[in-house]
Amino acid sequence: MEKRAAAAVVAAAALWGLMGIFVRRFTAAGLGSLETTEVRILGGLVLLGLYLAAFRREKLRIRLRDVWCFLGTGIVSLLLFSCCYFRTMTLTSLAVAGVLLYTAPVFVTLLSALLFRERLTGAKLLALAMAVAGCALVSGVGSAGGLTAAGLLLGLGSGFFYALYSIFGRFAIRRGYDAWTITFYTFLFCAAGGALVCDWPAVGAAFRAGGGALWLWAAAMSLVTAFAAYLLYTWGLERMEPGRASILATVEPVVAALAGVAVFGEALTVRTVFGILLVLGAVAALNLRKTVNIS
Repeated sequence: MEKRAAAAVVAAAALWGLMGIFVRRFTAAGLGSLETTEVRILGGLVLLGLYLAAFRREKLRIRLRDVWCFLGTGIVSLLLFSCCYFRTMTLTSLAVAGVLLYTAPVFVTLLSALLFRERLTGAKLLALAMAVAGCALVSGVGSAGGLTAAGLLLGLGSGFFYALYSIFGRFAIRRGYDAWTITFYTFLFCAAGGALVCDWPAVGAAFRAGGGALWLWAAAMSLVTAFAAYLLYTWGLERMEPGRASILATVEPVVAALAGVAVFGEALTVRTVFGILLVLGAVAALNLRKTVNIS
């Protein structure tokens, strides 16, 4: 069972690593990061809602006093993280975007020390230094044609807002909710928040121009990177320690980088590879020391 759970988490991370392919397709169709986020999450919400309504209806019940937890995971985390991440993918390579996203455990460590009184040990500080150095290398700081300030800030923003999912998720789990309920209401509030600011005329125009092909892309993005990925991840997460799951999930930026090379012909320099290894090493060190845990 443990091996199957590990395989599920790795598969989920690999599916998330393919997001850049979909993001760039929707960017080419004229949609911004917010509109692409809305299409992805709304589709995932419909699929997940239908599944829960048919097979696990009890997972749809929550207490009104706990709504703030899901506002945090859905709007403060998923909506803002997705907008930053998708925009970063249009400003830089998929490898850089993926690695900057996985600075999230650094933020989790700092926030946990502040909110949950977790100690900042020497090992944690070393991991933080590795992550900063890795980001500097992978982003091309100090080299010609390196990452722009906007791309770097948006990439780090994606990591920060992604980290907040662990913080708000911890509060929700402490209140007795499982991964199914948290995921559904995260999607619900993310979709609701995005709907208020989404450019719906642009979405309509893009789908009219893109025809059936763009609808298929939208369905595939929702199925692969939202519904299936979260289904696999939550299934695995319920059967292993969150720390181990998050280590396995670090294959996401690796898959993102490989997708950039295979699909878009992006180059992986020695400097970029070394930066990736530093960041992933920092993430692994943090998790192995059990400093990142949302349960």
